Amino acid sequence: MAKKKVAFVCTDCGADHPKWQGQCAACGSWNTLTEFVTDPGGAARSSTRTGFAGTLAAVQQLDEIILEDAPRITTGIAELDRVLGGGLVPGSAVLMGGHPGAGKSTLLLQAMCELAKQHTCLYITGEESLTQVAMRADRLSLPKDRLRLAAETDVEQVLEIARREQPKIMVIDSIQVMYLSALTSAPGSVAQVRESAAALTRFAKQTGTVLLLVGHVTKDGALAGPKVLEHMIDCSLMLEGTADSRFRTLRGLKNRFGAVNELGVFAMLQDGLREVKNPSAIFLNRGEDIASGTLVTVVWEGTRSLLVELQALVDASHAGNPRRVSVGLEHNRLAMLLAVLHRHGGVQVGDQDVFANVVGGVKVMETGADLALLLAIVSSFRNRVLDRHLVVFGEVGLTGEIRPVPQGQERIAEAAKHGFKKAIVPFGNKPRQTIKGIEVVPVTTLAQALEHL
Repeated sequence: MAKKKVAFVCTDCGADHPKWQGQCAACGSWNTLTEFVTDPGGAARSSTRTGFAGTLAAVQQLDEIILEDAPRITTGIAELDRVLGGGLVPGSAVLMGGHPGAGKSTLLLQAMCELAKQHTCLYITGEESLTQVAMRADRLSLPKDRLRLAAETDVEQVLEIARREQPKIMVIDSIQVMYLSALTSAPGSVAQVRESAAALTRFAKQTGTVLLLVGHVTKDGALAGPKVLEHMIDCSLMLEGTADSRFRTLRGLKNRFGAVNELGVFAMLQDGLREVKNPSAIFLNRGEDIASGTLVTVVWEGTRSLLVELQALVDASHAGNPRRVSVGLEHNRLAMLLAVLHRHGGVQVGDQDVFANVVGGVKVMETGADLALLLAIVSSFRNRVLDRHLVVFGEVGLTGEIRPVPQGQERIAEAAKHGFKKAIVPFGNKPRQTIKGIEVVPVTTLAQALEHL
């Protein structure tokens, strides 16, 4: 019998190591090496199958390649199609991650039941029984007469079922419970997740099947399994949302067929996830009495603008080290902006606790909210209420200058559409033509913005 080989694989980058060590030599991460046993016989068979004896791929010149528009398969859910870039592409592999209870299985089951009306769809469940899936479909009042189901965790059996059924779209729920019998490691390990995803992706590319994988996340919010898993697939989606909020956001982290960082908004209702047509309206659910420390900004997500409310609270610190807490914003950027506010704005909050929050649970990933955050902090510190019809956006540099942001005119138009009367924007985003219903105040420095207020 051939001797089994032990290897150590980094869970972050997927690099192999002959022995265990504290730090990965490829990416520099600590304590990320995991042991697994490889099958030399399977490796030899794979080497023989893909060796030089096979047919070599044809080499073409770049200008000889015929360009064809990839046909899209619409899911019937507009927000999901938006994040995917217009729909599902045949032969693509899509990975959807999220925390437990976020609604991953619910959203995919809704989409599959809708797609099954026109296409052959196969739903492979490895975590739930067929009865549980049927009960969820019945609770959501979904059509159940077309969708094909199977409960299986063996990848070889799944591929055999797929060859027999020949589906156009196939869901694997989830990739962490799938396993290959040739590997001795347990399901969910680095080797099993990597090899299972590779086998399923290879089948999807060869047959033109749309492959939808459900992935778990770690306690830090990252996708569980090797980092190479995200490189194998064509599109990576993350369904975010807290248990105390009925809204869920679907963000595109990687997309080879569409815009990256596209955002879709859903509401978790009794009959499943329902798309939100106007996300800005739910994030701007403000009361009649506006307190100090609140301000509205416009962020650009993918291909559309969203209006979100920023809240800041500045209070005297009773500890030796004042606290800096941010929810929905980058913590390190908050500390940097406070230093800019002191140096170039003349406002000292070094002895104050500063808390910043984005209303609605949305995460602001861009720098266009810098100016609005600083003005909200000053409003709370001075206890001055800002105009409820004021909207602010712009990036703040370390020298106190206000830098322009992408899609500035579209952001101003979105604010005017929602009834805002005044906008403080970077001078580089000043519109060439007057936008009806809103006064635009261009500024070049942080001091100018504070002086205008």
